[in-house]
Amino acid sequence: MSEPERPAPHVVVLFGANGDLAKRMIYPALASLGAAGRLPASYALIGTGRHQPDDEYADIVRASIEKADGEVGELADRARFQTSSADDGTDLGELVRQAEQELAEEAGCDVEDVRRLVYLSVPPGSMPDIVAMLGRERIAERARLVVEKPFGLDLESSRELDRAIKDVVDEDEVFRVDHFLGKEAVQNVLALRFANRLLATVWNAETVESIRIEVPETLGLEGRGSFYESVGCLRDMVSTHLSQILGFVALEPPADLSAESVRDAKAAVFQALRPIAQDDAVFGQFEGYRDDDDTADDSQVETLVALTAYVDTDRWRGVPFHLRTGKAMADDRRLVVVHFREPDPALFGDTGDGDHPHELVLDLSDQPKIAWRLRGKKPGPELEVAPVTLTLDYAEDFPDDQPLAAYERILLDVFHGDQLLFARADEVDRLWEVYGPLLDDPPPVQTYEQGTWGPTPPWERE
Repeated sequence: MSEPERPAPHVVVLFGANGDLAKRMIYPALASLGAAGRLPASYALIGTGRHQPDDEYADIVRASIEKADGEVGELADRARFQTSSADDGTDLGELVRQAEQELAEEAGCDVEDVRRLVYLSVPPGSMPDIVAMLGRERIAERARLVVEKPFGLDLESSRELDRAIKDVVDEDEVFRVDHFLGKEAVQNVLALRFANRLLATVWNAETVESIRIEVPETLGLEGRGSFYESVGCLRDMVSTHLSQILGFVALEPPADLSAESVRDAKAAVFQALRPIAQDDAVFGQFEGYRDDDDTADDSQVETLVALTAYVDTDRWRGVPFHLRTGKAMADDRRLVVVHFREPDPALFGDTGDGDHPHELVLDLSDQPKIAWRLRGKKPGPELEVAPVTLTLDYAEDFPDDQPLAAYERILLDVFHGDQLLFARADEVDRLWEVYGPLLDDPPPVQTYEQGTWGPTPPWERE
């Protein structure tokens, strides 16, 4: 096998370097890329935040990687920390330029050939001021800016953030992270749709009755009470992850697989989405949510959302898209379920097999599978049909291939400047318009018992 293409030398600047996301995802992902020879041959990692960590920064990086059973490699040795704030980034800017000079000498290149990757793993309210500081201190020069969701908390704050970003970098240097798009199983939606004529011909309202996108979680807050109090499930999961999956499922065939073409097609889906009103949705909050030290005693924040959306294009007009996600639910799933219409004429009549047996189930978990539930002849003397399932298990079909974890793929694409799997400004803006009515006038929050499926979703109402 040929060696993977190495990116140009990079200075990686990580805001939120002592945070949960950095420890659980970013450091292990960088280390995995390093072990696979996919990191730049010359790079530096600069962690930053308002306060110096209690432990040595290199030790934090090392411990995070070891906890994830990763190979530390040289990442910890290339890591250093510099305090900074939205008001004062002078020392950070000086360290970035010093690191650039060192990398240029190491790589034998000009300083201008060293790229910067600035990763903002901070709350949305902090981002505009930090971005402004990046501009003042000229840290944003030659930089790709990585922004974690949620991108603002509503349409107004999202536009404020976007204006702040555009003051310092162009759109083609902005990478808005929705880590679900980094999952191989989600990317496979494109491969299934456009590499298989059989699916391409049935992917429309004439054949499809409904589509369900489900991401329930058994976990509760897990120390994220203050985050959920400020964000809630709709902003955390629905306007981001589930909507981006919907975009991949519903988009028209792009002109090609370039980032521009695919994101154009996805943005067109969001433009065709009807704004979601109160009657389209159900909000829930699991019992015990308010017992968390970081939540209000009378909190009305939703931990579960179930809603029905419609995409008013010729392909999908009239087909309901059912979205559901929540905390402390009965199971952990990441599914797209495509329900097909009954055959016409129905030669076999009522088969008595209950809910739709003919449906395509895409498992978007880290061990992805695809199941097509059909009908076949039941063994015996009578011409009777019964449910049968065709299954594709990626682990069995590709036993020698190792998929990239979501954050590995995300970081690798940023290093190479590929924006295909990142949200664009117009997508984000339109999604806030779609969900704005629901934020302004939400349905009443219904309490549900932990470990259940929560309140009845809109599509199951009598």
